[in-house]
Amino acid sequence: MLIYLTSGESHGPCLTAIVDGLPAGLPVDLKQINYHLQRRQKGYGRGGRQGIEHDQAQIVSGVRHGATMGGPVTLVVENRDWSNWAPIMDPIGRPSRKLTPRLQKLLGETSKPRPGHADLPGGIKWGHHDLRNVLERASARETAARVAAGSLARQLLERFGVRIASHVVRIGDIAFESEYSTDNLAELARAAERSDVRCVDADTSKRMKTAIREAMKQQDSLGGVAEIVIRGLPVGLGGCSQWSDRLDGRLAGALMSVQSVKGIEIGSGFDAAARRGSEVHDEILYDPQGDPGRKRFFRRTNHAGGLEGGMTNGEDVVARVAAKPISTLMQPLRTTDVRTKKAVQAMVERADVCVVPAVAVICEAVAAMVFADAFMHKFGSDNLAETERNYQAFLGAEY
Repeated sequence: MLIYLTSGESHGPCLTAIVDGLPAGLPVDLKQINYHLQRRQKGYGRGGRQGIEHDQAQIVSGVRHGATMGGPVTLVVENRDWSNWAPIMDPIGRPSRKLTPRLQKLLGETSKPRPGHADLPGGIKWGHHDLRNVLERASARETAARVAAGSLARQLLERFGVRIASHVVRIGDIAFESEYSTDNLAELARAAERSDVRCVDADTSKRMKTAIREAMKQQDSLGGVAEIVIRGLPVGLGGCSQWSDRLDGRLAGALMSVQSVKGIEIGSGFDAAARRGSEVHDEILYDPQGDPGRKRFFRRTNHAGGLEGGMTNGEDVVARVAAKPISTLMQPLRTTDVRTKKAVQAMVERADVCVVPAVAVICEAVAAMVFADAFMHKFGSDNLAETERNYQAFLGAEY
């Protein structure tokens, strides 16, 4: 019911997101969209591109008088770096004049694929020897459009009491090993925002920054792990009738689609594989005075990470993503030129050293899209008032 598409290139004029399926009458806060876009740009270890861009979304369709109209919502995010490219490109992307050595350098050495990037498989797939045709779209710059789209989905969920937060628990070999509580999700989010690396522990944050500085000196990159928490989802979103209904699969697919993400676990994840069932499964308790949004059934533990049988069970959805070190290195690896077939060094692009703090924010956005879609499948209607009535009827039903 809720779908989105993005378009645009890393160094093109803009990025665009189209979100379809939002109910009419949903208030839209553009400031909140821009707030999340700015969060995406932050993080210790980001590259020079973040000094150029100052991401702000424009809404060019689907919203009138501050609320959705029922049709597709189109968001546009300008690429300020385009101004560095536009003088040498014509309207359909061809060099507009003879390229000097300086302009050739600006356009990049695009026949030398980077190991770990989309360059080579994309070049072979589409028959491109100019690999900029691949990297321009494969670039994580595209995630600015996804964060804008996800912010709209987030505003729908927040209307029904759902809250989303994230924090970083590992960068390189520096991990936050201490026990921490997510009971106060608002405070967890505030603590993450206070940290340059989005880690809630001050001492671990310092050690993570030191590791990033060392990688920067060595012209290398670092990956890490981020945790995403979604609170307040009602019981029964998703399904178990078909594989495509299962929310754990849909969530995993969405998170794995984020550039650099190479692993995911939900709840206890891989740790559960080393335990017995009696240690892993969350006992079910009942409180007649409890939160009707959970149907008054609850658990004291959450090894399942809020999802059982492909459906929400009323507990927090907790997922961790593992992000690899980014593929663009200032001290490049060996590769093979796709034109000459000779051994060379991979191309060098302006790049970050560590993107894990940004990955956390991006994963919040894509998770919001998954759960907003599931929410609309269960309660959705053409307009917000009917959706709210459906939701309230569900909460009031006896079980």
